[in-house]
Amino acid sequence: MTPQTATLTHSTLKTPRAAAIAGILFSVLLLVAFLLLRLSVPADPLEPGAWLGARSGAVTVGLNLVPFAGVAFLWFIGVVRDRLGEREDRFLATVFFGSGLLFLAMLFAAAAVVGAVIVAFEAAPQLLLGSATFHLGRALAYCLVNVYMIKMAAVFVITTSTVAMYTGFAPRWIAILGYLLALVLIFGSFYFDWALVVFPLWVLLVSLHILLDNLRPQAPAGLPGNSIRDAVDPNQ
Repeated sequence: MTPQTATLTHSTLKTPRAAAIAGILFSVLLLVAFLLLRLSVPADPLEPGAWLGARSGAVTVGLNLVPFAGVAFLWFIGVVRDRLGEREDRFLATVFFGSGLLFLAMLFAAAAVVGAVIVAFEAAPQLLLGSATFHLGRALAYCLVNVYMIKMAAVFVITTSTVAMYTGFAPRWIAILGYLLALVLIFGSFYFDWALVVFPLWVLLVSLHILLDNLRPQAPAGLPGNSIRDAVDPNQ
């Protein structure tokens, strides 16, 4: 093994402190997209589709924000895992990572279905309105978001809160708040159309804590005032 190869092998990638902004970006983008969709599309999945003619532009803008929010969410997952470092539990890490990916996959799928409905309407507006095709696409997007995606968001919040309780990478009150908000996600979606907004708001709260913690001056390893993360890995 050459000296250069050895150096590359033993070097550790450092997550930039600014990466914590990814969670903030995800929260803002998803909130804006959700606001545009919720104000334009009626909550009733049996509605006839009158919004397609007058409000499809706002819906399209919201749908175009979803991929950028998804990329930022992947960065947020990476930031949380980087904070855990060697303390990451394999069981919780699997549920945490899996629920995050499933949430993202269903978010993309629901956005794609709504986008397909808009494209079909532009191609044949008179044939789509009130048709079985429209109602199928509308019901599919509704079920993806309000039945499955929101439950994966709840699992993600629960596992992240549990990890925070055991490792201390976030304050205990944020973890407790996460458990309460997870109940809202699980049961509130049946009664409140805006229940989903608690997920990006909670991610925003966690991201702000991580960002502020990263911006604090770090004391040398082993000295008082050193962060939990530095105690695990003094090289970071």
